[in-house]
Amino acid sequence: MSAVIWCPFPDESSARQVATRLLDDRLIACANFVTVTSLFDWDGERGESQEVAVLFKTDAALLEQAVAATEAAHPYDTPAVLGWRCDVAGQSTARWLGDLVPR
Repeated sequence: MSAVIWCPFPDESSARQVATRLLDDRLIACANFVTVTSLFDWDGERGESQEVAVLFKTDAALLEQAVAATEAAHPYDTPAVLGWRCDVAGQSTARWLGDLVPR
């Protein structure tokens, strides 16, 4: 089963560092970068910032480990790291992501 992780970063450099580490550790097969404007409430105040959000693609067997590694390597004190298992994936995508898991 396939899985994805969504996580915003303060800039592309930090996003690339984490993505590279996850790729090197074979916890993900791909990372897609998207520039976003974030509006948020934090510590009782409203904020707005430009961030680089990343959609990491992985296999569901690695989801918890990939989320933990993302959180540990993230530059924010309290990063928003959200992961979920995909109900459906194309067969070739599922095979590609499944190849991350040692057999």
